[in-house]
Amino acid sequence: MENSKIIIGYLIYLPVVIALTIYVSKMLFKNGRLFMIDIFKGKEDIALATNKLFEIGFYLINIGWAMLILKISYYSINGMSYQTLIEILSKKIGGFSIYLGVMLFINLFFFFRGRRISRQNKGNTPPQLQNS
Repeated sequence: MENSKIIIGYLIYLPVVIALTIYVSKMLFKNGRLFMIDIFKGKEDIALATNKLFEIGFYLINIGWAMLILKISYYSINGMSYQTLIEILSKKIGGFSIYLGVMLFINLFFFFRGRRISRQNKGNTPPQLQNS
């Protein structure tokens, strides 16, 4: 009976963390598109390509982490209750949500940093690149 509850836990955990990752990624990179265009000084093709690569990396890192922490371990003489399963899932999904929030803010930091550096270098562009 305990194994079936763990499988139920996996069947709840996986769709939730994958959906959270997709939602956060879509919001971050949809809105980050404007930062990338600004960072790349209006060169939309390179900005969008770079943004897409960052999005793919975001998926790989976060879904990979979700899979890495997937294991649900619980040992008891009495077996696992549904209350225990919900508590375990809330810790795992809550922890993953905090991790996703940290990843979101790290990405925002890089967007703002790239934008600041881009604006500082506005006057330092070599002449042959300004005419492109």
